[in-house]
Amino acid sequence: MEFRKAHGTGNDFVVLPDPEGALDLSDSLVRGLCDRRFGIGADGVLRVVRTAAAGERIPDADGCEFFMDYRNADGSLAEMCGNGARVFAQYLWQAGLAAPGLLRFGTRGGARTALACDDGQVTVDMGVAEVGDDDAVRVLAADRWWPARPVHVPNPHAVVFVEDLADAGPLREPPGIEPVQFFPDGTNVEFVVAAAPDAIAMRVHERGSGETMSCGTGACAAAVAHLARLGPPSVEPVDVQVDVPGGTLRATVRPDATVALTGPTVTVAEGRVDDGWLEAMS
Repeated sequence: MEFRKAHGTGNDFVVLPDPEGALDLSDSLVRGLCDRRFGIGADGVLRVVRTAAAGERIPDADGCEFFMDYRNADGSLAEMCGNGARVFAQYLWQAGLAAPGLLRFGTRGGARTALACDDGQVTVDMGVAEVGDDDAVRVLAADRWWPARPVHVPNPHAVVFVEDLADAGPLREPPGIEPVQFFPDGTNVEFVVAAAPDAIAMRVHERGSGETMSCGTGACAAAVAHLARLGPPSVEPVDVQVDVPGGTLRATVRPDATVALTGPTVTVAEGRVDDGWLEAMS
């Protein structure tokens, strides 16, 4: 089994080329690959498979040759992954599986388009952000309940604004959520400091992965929630710089509530998974 290790602002992934859908990607195999001591180590797995061979219904996938099958580190499925989408697109271009230029591919959250920037960064259209009320939910972290704004991009997020990123505590466990039925499949939680009208900093606890160095959909959710606090939507696109522990991203929020995510991607290594290890994980 061939693999690539890559990351976007420290949000790292094991990329598995599987164009014809031949891999049996079990939850235990995903957990093994993502294990940072006994596997390759990653926040998640990106399986590169042709849409026709994906083995599941992909929404809005007409014209998409490839599907981004994203799995969290615990093996669970996710609708989308913003940094993963940028890494996925970069892989397709570099592997010669997609022509240079605008690229459209499928995800469980709907089709996404990607474009390589002149400075080597990658922009992905993240779709429409659905924003809830400012205090529709609350989050428990560091022995304190915080009001949070729900945002779907399309992954679920609960965005909490704090004075200092350290206020969230160690984030070793998933933050508590109330009401629990608001996010039946769990949620990512962002803790955000508003540094300026066009700049924020954040930490994130991702469902199924724990605290990560970065989260693309979380950066978009945090930017949208930040702008919602500032007043009515702008009639022009607004760029928000999002500083995460692994680097810097840019979320462009448009008047129609769609969001684009821009940031770097880095290929770390390519290789082959040992057959004996793979058999033990099966």
